[in-house]
Amino acid sequence: MSRSWYNDNDDFDADEGPSKSELKRQMEELQALGKKLTQLTKEQLAQVPMSETLEKAIVEHKRLKQGEALRRHMQYIGKLMRTEDSEGIQAVVDRFDASSHAYVQHFHMLERWRDRLLNEGNETITEIINHYPDMDAQHLRQLVRNAKQEAARGKAPTSSRKLFTYIREIVERSL
Repeated sequence: MSRSWYNDNDDFDADEGPSKSELKRQMEELQALGKKLTQLTKEQLAQVPMSETLEKAIVEHKRLKQGEALRRHMQYIGKLMRTEDSEGIQAVVDRFDASSHAYVQHFHMLERWRDRLLNEGNETITEIINHYPDMDAQHLRQLVRNAKQEAARGKAPTSSRKLFTYIREIVERSL
């Protein structure tokens, strides 16, 4: 009678946690997220919730030029990412990624604010200022007035674009 390598009497713990392959996939995902962080601008990085250590590592990565040093440093960033709030970081990074659902939603929200300002008037100006107190009411009213005048004259929507840009700057600064 041959003995099988598996003994039915052995305690088999099916819930041993993630497999080695799963752990490797998770680490690669964290490293990929770290790589996305290295591609953000200073203004975008300022909005990302991360530790000072990770922030310094990202700044250092931008300074490096050589291939092998970059690769090793990317691994270091991936290691630092293990202790970070990866979901919070991913949510912010998605806002900057034009292909992500979060970016599209954010962009549509900004467009709705702009359209409401142009179509509804003073009530919307008051509402947006209540939502985002950093907005300069006088500047906002001037941008709305200029955009309405351009639309009435059939000119290119330059002021409408400026209004959208202003709204986006204030909203993203408050996030």
